[in-house]
Amino acid sequence: MNKINCLIVEDEALAREGLEKYINQIDFLNLKGSCKNAVEAQNFLNEHKIDLFFLDIEMPKLKGTDFLRTLKHSPNVIFTTAYSQYALESFEFDVIDYLVKPITFERFLQATNKAFRVFNKSSETNNPSYFFVKDGTKLVKIFTKDIILVESAQNYVNIVTDSSKHLVLMPLKSFLEQIPEDELLLISRGCAVKVSKIDSIEGNQLTLGEHKAQISRRMKEDVMEIIVNNNLFKK
Repeated sequence: MNKINCLIVEDEALAREGLEKYINQIDFLNLKGSCKNAVEAQNFLNEHKIDLFFLDIEMPKLKGTDFLRTLKHSPNVIFTTAYSQYALESFEFDVIDYLVKPITFERFLQATNKAFRVFNKSSETNNPSYFFVKDGTKLVKIFTKDIILVESAQNYVNIVTDSSKHLVLMPLKSFLEQIPEDELLLISRGCAVKVSKIDSIEGNQLTLGEHKAQISRRMKEDVMEIIVNNNLFKK
């Protein structure tokens, strides 16, 4: 897909600089500009096509939420704010995500991966779906088709693919929210697998190539039903 054209609307200079730095590290984002307030943003929109706002809420002249109400056709929005109390109000605008300052890069990456899925949805049947994770000091691109399994490791998630492993600072639940629902099957509280990668099942144990994974007793009936419906077993 084409890059997502972004606009930062933020009255604090340091916050704008931080967002610019984050955006420039992600290859599917294209920063078109930065504005200090909603009036500047409106003028910018009159001259440029924008796909995604990184929008502060508490700003001089006009709040971010009030600015959105003035727009007939608003771009998609990721709110960036120091105030958590606006989270409920943000649902009115069907925003992609709501980031509370100070914003870590890991949390920012999670939000932008959500944005990628939104913009890539119409073409994901023709283009391989992928996302980025931060592994140590590197940003790593992972194609969902290559994932074998993911396992929770306290505050981290261990992502195992056909050719690599990555330990990422992110809860398993947050990781699973970043990828399409039908890509991975949760087989226990701490593990999800790609059904198409399962080679065999013995008792509660799945074999996926050289990897093993345990189905929880509580979830086994539901898991087995899904596996069977995916035609894993051939008559």
